[in-house]
Amino acid sequence: MSLDFSEYLIVITGVGRAGQVGEAIAQSFAQRGATLALLDREHDEVQARAAELDALRGDGARRDGARVTAHVADLADPGDAQRAAAEVLQAHRARHQDRVHAVVCVAGGFGMTGALDEADPAAWTKQFTINLETAFATTRAFLPAVRAARGSFVYFGSVAATPGGSPGGMAAYAAAKSGVLSLMRTVSVDEKPHGVRANAVAPTAIRTTTNVAAMGDGASYVERESVADVVAFLASPLARNVTGQVLVLA
Repeated sequence: MSLDFSEYLIVITGVGRAGQVGEAIAQSFAQRGATLALLDREHDEVQARAAELDALRGDGARRDGARVTAHVADLADPGDAQRAAAEVLQAHRARHQDRVHAVVCVAGGFGMTGALDEADPAAWTKQFTINLETAFATTRAFLPAVRAARGSFVYFGSVAATPGGSPGGMAAYAAAKSGVLSLMRTVSVDEKPHGVRANAVAPTAIRTTTNVAAMGDGASYVERESVADVVAFLASPLARNVTGQVLVLA
């Protein structure tokens, strides 16, 4: 898929650990010329991902002039999300004038919680914190800048949160991701008058370092690069009439 993001500022959350889907999404946008703001809780890891993308400049994988910045934030804290958004806008103001063309909410995590009558309430709360609360706080913090660009949000749901999905043993995760999908639909409806789009991907297991370590190399996976291509499409002008949709990736 040939997409040009050379005039776009893309914010991606959850880009810290190597071998995860956020890393592949960031690489995909960088290869297409985007300016990137990467957000994560871990300072050293998000700085490392940004440095790796900067190192691509000049070898044909990135267009000259593209820029990557790294920002540390606890996105479950709405106040810290607001602080990080202000930091991103300040870092890119000269080129993008307080506009963000797309926000990709990758931050989150998976966890089994088992049967409901045995589920640890703290584990249940954690799933909502890392998946739904981060998506809400990120959306709230960046919404004015996305409105200014008439841009888009891309969220990460899960096939377990879709009709026909199988949430057995993972009720907290599936419920949190259902909340993310409801948030996406709300943004799509509420922000349509402002020219803002919102969509989501709902993948099965993605071939990440973490998943392969847990399930082995022979399990059925969606490739990280395939997820990145779909996310790029949803953030692009090619999808200017696409909003409120959940794309299942299996």
